[in-house]
Amino acid sequence: MRLNKYLAELGIASRREADRLIEAGKIKVNGKVVTEMGLKVDPEKDKVEASDAVYKDREQLIYIALNKPAGYVCSAKATPMEPDIALDLINIPERIYPVGRLDKDTTGLLILTNDGTLTFALTHPSAQCEKEYEVKVRGVITHEAIRRLESGVKLWGEKTLPTIVKQLATSIISITLREGKNRQIRRICQKVGFPVRGLKRVRIKRLHLGDLPLGRWRYLTLEEVKMLKS
Repeated sequence: MRLNKYLAELGIASRREADRLIEAGKIKVNGKVVTEMGLKVDPEKDKVEASDAVYKDREQLIYIALNKPAGYVCSAKATPMEPDIALDLINIPERIYPVGRLDKDTTGLLILTNDGTLTFALTHPSAQCEKEYEVKVRGVITHEAIRRLESGVKLWGEKTLPTIVKQLATSIISITLREGKNRQIRRICQKVGFPVRGLKRVRIKRLHLGDLPLGRWRYLTLEEVKMLKS
């Protein structure tokens, strides 16, 4: 992915503004200042940082928790193919961005912010940020399937990290991940023979969805923001 596009997705700046930041030497990739336009980065492997001055120049930082309904995509911009985006549910004038992604059919806890430092803290693979999901599967899940999910499942030629799995009912489990591969829970459950029929994220680190109604949002407290960045 081009560096300016990645910075825009993180909410650091628009692509045009990102190009100016790169040219001014305010962006680092893997600890080194870069000024090369058009540089490509791998979000799964490369560490991208913006200087403190970038954040000091920004507007007031906003932190929001949303209980995302199904049917909305986690994108900064609507398209003819995907007209309904999670940002449509939040009626504030400030420009904010989703932190990571929940697929269109998944509901639950989504953080939105204009603070790139928080986005880095929660999404960079090296952080191994815990995210917990409530998973409804088809059929009565077996202990063997749970064991396989806990130990890791092979996807795309490599094994996923071990997970924490708790059985909540005959067809409902809780899965806690420390990575975020594309549609990972749906894929690993399919692999062990129990397709997902309902998926909800209920926790990010120690931030819980709680009783926030579906489709509603709230501002995070200072204590919650500090915890998420730690």
